[in-house]
Amino acid sequence: MKLALCNEVIRELSFPAQCEFANKLGYSGIEIAPFTLFEDSSNFNEKDAYLRKQQAKDAGVAISSLHWLLVKPDGLSLVSTDASIRLKTLDWLKRVIAYAHVCGATALVHGSPKQRSPENGQSTQECLDRVQETLTLLEPFARQAGVTYCLEPLSPFETTVINTVGHASQLVDAIKSPYIRTMLDASASTYSETLPMDQVFEEYFVSGHIAHVQVNDHNRKGPGQGDTNLLPLFQKMKSLNYQGWVAVEPFIYEPDGPGCAAFSAGYVQGLMKAVS
Repeated sequence: MKLALCNEVIRELSFPAQCEFANKLGYSGIEIAPFTLFEDSSNFNEKDAYLRKQQAKDAGVAISSLHWLLVKPDGLSLVSTDASIRLKTLDWLKRVIAYAHVCGATALVHGSPKQRSPENGQSTQECLDRVQETLTLLEPFARQAGVTYCLEPLSPFETTVINTVGHASQLVDAIKSPYIRTMLDASASTYSETLPMDQVFEEYFVSGHIAHVQVNDHNRKGPGQGDTNLLPLFQKMKSLNYQGWVAVEPFIYEPDGPGCAAFSAGYVQGLMKAVS
């Protein structure tokens, strides 16, 4: 397994400085939230992807993945009753896939709860149908780019649309492609899953559904900054020879972004050493 840092944690730094900082802390990769890279979305393009890839390489890290895909531009939605908004969102996600291909990212993590949640009296099922429709349309682009598009289960307080790895896996199964898969977020799993996260990981990694992991605490701080015991998960990932990325994604940064990134790096590296 390989360790990455989600870059919004240290977004106040320039991207080259983020990569250098991550490298010094022992991270091998950086997971990009696209909204941290631009004010004008027209600048999120192939030229910029090449630049970011080189900046990361110069700092000694890889761009592992992209996440928080729909924060910007404003007004995106997978489930809107306005077909023009759904088309705009689809076109944006095609650009994100192309960007990932050029910058070397191997996975996209689709969380973005607001942009998939019911609006205007919609049912959860209607939203699920539209999410599936969009992912089906994106599949050929992900396949051509060689990028794995991961639908992220989120906690019930974030959205009612896809809360467990099992729910996500059912949708993945309907699309029937190795380029549309799901992932495990440690914090979300503590709110949504009935089984311990290591057992959830085993079931859905062995079945071929899980392609990415994010770690954090139930309290939404960094891994090790609360009571969530991540050791069983790391033991399971090791025993099953998981070789993918493990991205640190806190939502509450204590004492601040850089401090949280540093603490999390030390904690997770300790877990990785303990299971090696």
